[in-house]
Amino acid sequence: MDDDFRFDRSLEEGIVIKRSSIYTMLVDVGGKQVSCHCPTKGRIGNIDVAGRPCLLSASSNPERKTPYTVEAISLDRPETKDKSWIGINQNAANRYVEHYLRNGGLSDVIGTGDVQRERFLGQSKLDFLVGDNYLEVKTPLQHLQVDIPDYIRVKKTAPFSSTDRMTRHMQELAGSLQSHQKAVLLIVFIYDNPGFRVIERSTNYDEVKRIVDECVSKGVKIWQANFSIDRERVRLERHFRLEL
Repeated sequence: MDDDFRFDRSLEEGIVIKRSSIYTMLVDVGGKQVSCHCPTKGRIGNIDVAGRPCLLSASSNPERKTPYTVEAISLDRPETKDKSWIGINQNAANRYVEHYLRNGGLSDVIGTGDVQRERFLGQSKLDFLVGDNYLEVKTPLQHLQVDIPDYIRVKKTAPFSSTDRMTRHMQELAGSLQSHQKAVLLIVFIYDNPGFRVIERSTNYDEVKRIVDECVSKGVKIWQANFSIDRERVRLERHFRLEL
């Protein structure tokens, strides 16, 4: 049985010309310059995406101003035949996770049961309630934990400072354990990340670490899941417990 997440239509390949704005990239698609939706408003590592091959999903809405969404980029040269891809669609990550929650691929992470999306807990809206257990998904792109080829231009980046939402969700997960059996933070990568680690300290690193450690001591589990992406599908390659 094929348990992969399959796209309704094969993704198309293009080459990024530039990142035009937070939400758009100008892409060469078959020799035509097209403004495409960029599904992450944050940075993608510290790389300049200009010249990077990319995978595009076509919109089914003919009225949309951006007819494609950039689903993934590659650090390989455009002429490379079998490219490795890094998924950048952070919103789509929850669709991939939901697919594997429903087919049992992540049962050892959170258990089994009715899968519900976006359930309120305290002041937060968490991604999933599986049975009686909460699961929150994070898809970091601020650092790409891969080797960056020397032909790719890198940019100097400021310390990461947007941590309030993540720490609030961790605290809500910890609080849920008063009446629920399990609470999980799932860190998702749509490429083969060897094991998440903090490379660059955030501007409030010590406070974030204190909150994370406190929540883990109360029973919140942290897992990592690595997915792969190509033109046809997304596959759960491996998942494992993390100790941060």
